[in-house]
Amino acid sequence: MASAINFTVAAATDIFDLSPDQSGRVRAEKDPAAIAAIPPGFKFVTPGKFTVAVSPGGPPLATYATDAKTVVGADPDYALAIADSLGLELELVPVAWPDWPLGLVSGKYDAVISNVGVTEQRKEKFDFSTYRQGLHGFFVKADSSIKEIKQPKDAAGLRITVGASTNQERILLKWSDENVKAGLKPIELVYHDDDAARLVALRSGRVDVIVQPHAQLVYIAARDKNIKRVGTLSAGWLERSDVAITTRKGSGLADALTLATNDLIRNGTYAKVLARWQLSEEALPESRTNPPGLPKS
Repeated sequence: MASAINFTVAAATDIFDLSPDQSGRVRAEKDPAAIAAIPPGFKFVTPGKFTVAVSPGGPPLATYATDAKTVVGADPDYALAIADSLGLELELVPVAWPDWPLGLVSGKYDAVISNVGVTEQRKEKFDFSTYRQGLHGFFVKADSSIKEIKQPKDAAGLRITVGASTNQERILLKWSDENVKAGLKPIELVYHDDDAARLVALRSGRVDVIVQPHAQLVYIAARDKNIKRVGTLSAGWLERSDVAITTRKGSGLADALTLATNDLIRNGTYAKVLARWQLSEEALPESRTNPPGLPKS
C-alpha cells in the first residue's frame, strides 16, 4: 500500500513544510495509560527510544526534506506523536519498501509506520494498530464539470485512467458491472503505464478522471494547482481498508499503540497531524488492533 512514486520535492511549499527543521510539528503529551499497557519486560531496540522504520516514497506521507537526508511527512509526524505518548525519543530508520518485513521480524526496529495496509496474509506474521484509512482519490481537472463521485452511478460513462492489474482497476470493473446491470453506461477504463502518463491524459482531456492513492494526488493537486478532488474510494471497497502501525507478531506492543492512538484521537492531536498534511479525509473514528484485513488473493 506504500507509495511507489518518487515525487520531485520542488513545489507546494506554500502548503507543505518540507524543510528539515519542521518547526510546525505537532507534539503530544505522555500518555500514562498507554505507557502502562506496554508489556512488562518489553525491550525496545534502543532503551529510551521508539525505533520506527519508514519508507520515504513521496510526500505527503514520507519523503526526504530539502536537505536530502531528513525524512518528513505525515507518517514521521505520526510516529513522533506515538513516541511522545510513550515517553520515548523517536528514532526514524529510512528503509526501502521491500525491506521492512524482514527488518521488523529480525528486530531492527520496534515498529513500521509507513502506510502499511492491513491484510489477512500480513496478519499471519505481524500485529497491527490502525491509524488511517486506506483511500484512493478521484481527481479531475480543476475546471471539470464533474462535481462528485461517491458511488458507481456517479462514474457511469466516464473515462477513468488506471494502471493494469491494480486495486483501482479491480474495484472500478465491479463498479462498471453494477452500472450495466442497472441500465447505466459502463465506465471506460483507459490504461497507462505510469503515473506521469495518467496525469498527462487527464490534463489533455483524453480522460475525465484519474484514480490513484489519495495522498499522492493530494500532493500533486497542491503542487500543480490544476486538478481537484471529487471523491474518495476505500481501497477495500465494499469494506473499509485501514493502514496501521505494524509490529512483530505476539510482541505485545500493539495494544499499547492502539490505546495511544485512540487517546490521540480523543484529545485532538491526531486530527492536527492529519490536517498538517492535508489528509483529514483519511481520519479514522477509532484505532483497532488486528481488525479484518484485505482477504488473501
